[in-house]
Amino acid sequence: MQDTELQPVEARAGELRALNRAARGGGLVDRLKGLGLEATRFAWAAAILGTGITVDMVARLATMNDDLARSCADLLCTARILTEPEPVPGTERAAGELEFVHPLIATAVYNSIPPGVCTAMHGVAAQIITELGRGAAEAARHLLKVHPDDDEELVEQLRDAAREHLAVGAPDAARRCLERALQEPPRPEVHAHVLYELGCATLLTNPAVTTEHLQSALAMPGLDGDERVDAVVRLSQALLHNDQLEEAVRTVEAEAARHEAGPVRMRLQAFQFMWEGIHGETVSPARSRRLAELADTCTGRDNAERALLILRGFDAMTHGESADEVLQLCDRALVNGRLAPGLGWTDPEWGMELLMMLGSAYAYADRLDRAESLFAEARRVYTAAGWRGGHLSLANAFLGLAYRRQGRLRDAESTLREALVLAERVGRRLPLYWSATCGLVDTLLARGRVEEAWAVAEQYGFAPPYPSTIVLPDIRSVRGRLLLAVGRTEEGINELEAAEKTATSRGGHNPVLAPWSIDLAKALAGQDPERAAQLVADARRQAERFGTDTAIGEALRCAAALETGRRAVQLAARAVTYLEASPCQYEHAAARVEYGIAARSVAELGRGMDLAKACGAEELVARAREVLETGRGLH
Repeated sequence: MQDTELQPVEARAGELRALNRAARGGGLVDRLKGLGLEATRFAWAAAILGTGITVDMVARLATMNDDLARSCADLLCTARILTEPEPVPGTERAAGELEFVHPLIATAVYNSIPPGVCTAMHGVAAQIITELGRGAAEAARHLLKVHPDDDEELVEQLRDAAREHLAVGAPDAARRCLERALQEPPRPEVHAHVLYELGCATLLTNPAVTTEHLQSALAMPGLDGDERVDAVVRLSQALLHNDQLEEAVRTVEAEAARHEAGPVRMRLQAFQFMWEGIHGETVSPARSRRLAELADTCTGRDNAERALLILRGFDAMTHGESADEVLQLCDRALVNGRLAPGLGWTDPEWGMELLMMLGSAYAYADRLDRAESLFAEARRVYTAAGWRGGHLSLANAFLGLAYRRQGRLRDAESTLREALVLAERVGRRLPLYWSATCGLVDTLLARGRVEEAWAVAEQYGFAPPYPSTIVLPDIRSVRGRLLLAVGRTEEGINELEAAEKTATSRGGHNPVLAPWSIDLAKALAGQDPERAAQLVADARRQAERFGTDTAIGEALRCAAALETGRRAVQLAARAVTYLEASPCQYEHAAARVEYGIAARSVAELGRGMDLAKACGAEELVARAREVLETGRGLH
């Protein structure tokens, strides 16, 4: 506008269209050609570089001397195609640094480069960046544009670039580099390694594709020793997360049989126990005994022994054995209260599943502070590492589980919704997808949003058939409670009875992890009081065996709900005593409200309502408020 002395008034607005056409697209290309062949070549070279443009680098790429390059730079700056960037306070600007005036201009210039010239210039740009020592990752941006040509050096450059991308939290960029390396293609003795590295980069973003890469790698010559064992472990993880649990077990079992007794075989056996331990239907008491015998020999002197201690602790927790013993096993797997070196969330040797088991054991054994710390650390680590797939989804799902157990229902809901969004990107009906969905439904039920919980269940397919892995919280218990809440009583009872059969086949259950017995007792109280009473008695016995304040308090809450008169008041009071000492504040709030109603106490109802408000338990608040407002018989 300044050059044409165009006045900024409405009557001249129509003349802006011609200026706009000349500033982008075909108009820009025509204007660029009018500046001459050398200026056009300079602009092409700058567009190829994209970022970090300097006159010296463009001169090398465009094969022109320094004087001509500076002249072209001045010409393009005058034409407002290139410009010198504004200095950033506290940083030094490289000599001769340039940038395009607008990204649309850069795109238009890049798209105007003839395809053959573009490909050749990218190859030269990669060579220049490599010679300048700027790193494989920066060079790889150009190597990805080069046509495959059976180039061994290019394969190695792309593998180096993938490692750099993974190190700075860019797994998607690493995946693109390795996929391009396969197109070259790699030499036969390298091919398996590239497939293995690609499998590692895509582990929980697309389990089915990862499985294919790793199976192909293991079928080729080249992977030996520790790298082969790592590939087998990664393959079993991918199979697990693709809901192929039985094949995951067979994979590590077959590899373990190839090794003599020692650390490698113990590691593979630990993974076999791990996958068997999270099987939703077929875990047997005999398997638990074998694990207990093996864990009894472990002192926690290395990570293989620490892994077995965690597995034993998780197994004991799911079967409702002594919570004190569970916590002792888990604590022995730590080093000064922290994860041991090599057992971190991104460490490849053991994977995330083991640590999820550790945090879950703490969560259901009333050590929610430690569970929250572990899962919050997982979310921080995966976010920083750029792992946006299944890893981050599961971290959010299990952190949501910790928040739900603490009674922080608002935080739980938002975190679980985030987990579900991430899980959908990986794939529906996969185990990690069920974790997020089940946790969200459970949290919405606790908040009293029954219709919303049902809508979520319908939208995300929260119904049989279920995955082959254990889902936390217990999937049948949550589904059964949901069906009861929406009035589908017979279906709800059937679901809870199916949970009972699963628990029997597994040799016992944790009444907090899988509270089917409590919900089933309440559902049957009217039609089969004798069986309901037996279920409550069993729940109380299991709770005493497990020994946490939460387990005992919840069993007493259920017992109180099935009684009347003074006996109900006494049981409700005892439930409050235990749950007041529990870290599970929603359950404490519910017990307070129920005790206030049974004892007709305004003070207890008020305390319960305040706790429920803090938790975000809206239905519980409404229930307490309704009784207080009615006021009949309260004191």
